[in-house]
Amino acid sequence: MLLYFFNLFISGAEIAIILFIAVIFLGADKIPELARNLARGLNEIKHATNDIKREINSSSESIKKHSITKDVDKELSKVKKDLKEFSGSIKRKL
Repeated sequence: MLLYFFNLFISGAEIAIILFIAVIFLGADKIPELARNLARGLNEIKHATNDIKREINSSSESIKKHSITKDVDKELSKVKKDLKEFSGSIKRKL
């Protein structure tokens, strides 16, 4: 995935030069460890963003439910009020 990202901006020859310089400075034995640590970091970022998305979705759903509940409660109170007025007028006539 990382190479795909760099492939958009850097050609294959430039990537080879960068890898060659990395081998010279870091050594061949340190590159797999560096790649592992980079993959772990990217994985943690992925999990963190998924947690944030999940939290946002759950909070938005609770807000939607709360506003729907308020709307339903308002309508129910209107219906109850109308029924009381209607039943009151019937009781008075009897």
